[in-house]
Amino acid sequence: KRPEAGFEYLYLTPEKKARFEDGALKHVITKEMKVEGEVRHVITTIVGSEEGLGVECLKGSGLIAGETARAYEDIFTITLVTCRSVGIGAYLVRLGQRAIQIEGQPIILTGAPAINKLLGREVYTSNLQLGGTQIMYKNGVSHMTANDDFEGVSKIVKWISFVPDKKGNPVPISPSADTWDREIAFFPPAGKAPYDVRHLIAGQDTDSGFLSGLFDKNSFEESLGGWARTVVVGRARLGGIPVGVIGVETRSVENVSPADPANPDSIEQVTMEAGGVWYPNSAFKTAQAIRDFNHGEQLPLMILANWRGFSGGQRDMYNEVLKYGSYIVDALVHYEQPVFVYIPPFGELRGGSWVVVDPTINPQMMEMYADEESRGGVLEPEGIVGIKYRKERQLETMARLDPVYGDLKRKSQEKGMSLEQQTAIKNQMTERETLLLPVYLQISLQYADLHDRAGRMKAKDTIRMPLQWAQARRFFYWRLRRRLNEEYVLKRMAAAQPKELRSRGGSLKTLEAWSALPRFGFNDQEVAVWYEENRKTIHDKIEAMKSEAVAYDVAALMRSNKNGGLKGVAQVLGMLPVAEKEEVLKYLRNA
Repeated sequence: KRPEAGFEYLYLTPEKKARFEDGALKHVITKEMKVEGEVRHVITTIVGSEEGLGVECLKGSGLIAGETARAYEDIFTITLVTCRSVGIGAYLVRLGQRAIQIEGQPIILTGAPAINKLLGREVYTSNLQLGGTQIMYKNGVSHMTANDDFEGVSKIVKWISFVPDKKGNPVPISPSADTWDREIAFFPPAGKAPYDVRHLIAGQDTDSGFLSGLFDKNSFEESLGGWARTVVVGRARLGGIPVGVIGVETRSVENVSPADPANPDSIEQVTMEAGGVWYPNSAFKTAQAIRDFNHGEQLPLMILANWRGFSGGQRDMYNEVLKYGSYIVDALVHYEQPVFVYIPPFGELRGGSWVVVDPTINPQMMEMYADEESRGGVLEPEGIVGIKYRKERQLETMARLDPVYGDLKRKSQEKGMSLEQQTAIKNQMTERETLLLPVYLQISLQYADLHDRAGRMKAKDTIRMPLQWAQARRFFYWRLRRRLNEEYVLKRMAAAQPKELRSRGGSLKTLEAWSALPRFGFNDQEVAVWYEENRKTIHDKIEAMKSEAVAYDVAALMRSNKNGGLKGVAQVLGMLPVAEKEEVLKYLRNA
């Protein structure tokens, strides 16, 4: 009678209710009640007659999310964002990790109109404000951007060219016009002068010609270039061999955090990040790149390590630099391909930044090298001198080495001098200190620096060997080629051996015996060629190891349960044709 007063409940009459029942299926759940003699079925739940109305969609989305996350761990996954990705679609982009975003196509959780309604005012004018490339490429969700679909597909094809055709297969080696047998022409500037690390990786075009870098010309493909720009990551080729590359930006970069349109008081924040330092974002980027190279791509890794340490200020500690730095160790622990850590010329690796890339993290896969002009240590010389060799220690050294200052100091300690004589001597000492302290400071810095050289790193067995930058391409080409062949053989040998007998060291000694090559551990070129020229021989020997492994397993089974083992043998004999059975029995009688 008064519809504007609202309603109490929704109900069905018995006749209407019958229409929503289909055998055991109930499309509506009701509760029966009587009102003035009329039977009413009050609706408590609507199930619906069709699928895809609510939570079942979310369950399906969870199934897709779980499969995508597992797929990333197992195979190569990549996403091309060609249209708007919303909600679970946005999460799938991230769960597949590698993403290429087309300009003008947003990645969002909730559309701008819905957020505007939630905020009660018009804040966002488009979805691109929330998830365009200026957001997602800058925060590392999108690895690359493209202007159109064709460019995006082209980038995917180029990316796939670095990846093995099947999981566990060798990486695809492409013919290269850039020979492995050349020196590196680009040299970083001496001292700590900043430069573009991409020139170290890929070379530099100059007015006088091209200065070649460590990797093949035009082979470097950078990813995650908009995020945490103090670290440079990508994929390149070394003599045609695909390699994951991590380099360190030596120049300072600006980190811009945009203002939040939903908060009128917020403003854009610009912070400067120094080169050669790990910040929370760049540490996370490093760990993310290592995981990408390892999972699905199965690439060997080259880290051009040039870090002075982690940024430990209050803001960075609050922003979880410890957490993201530990992610680097987590990623390296599980790396299953060869990893080369190389301190480049005039580079340095110090403190915690050395710790998180030290080869002891994953000794089977990691090797560390240092250029002859590089440095490594706990602190920089200035820091060590400030702690261990302060002014008073320098004055003690001056008194010992400088005859003039030494005589003045001895005279100042003599008794019986007048006040005027003491003052005159002290003034002379002060003048001498002012004159010589800068020199002694330089001597102390040089003395500290001598402890950081590659020679000491090798003497303390913290690196495999020092290298010369000009010859590094030749060395790493053959070292990489040898290690890739070797790891492929070692994995096949491990699969052919019983678990109890698997030993990486033992397998390497077996390979050394098979090859009979001198200096097996260091003669990379000859060993690599031997692996490639003797694939058939190696394959036959591994097949023989499989037969031995089966014999070992059967013998172990018989030892652990003789009756069960004999029953199993009897069953096998019963399944064999007569001729094969006679052959087996004859073999057993001769055993």
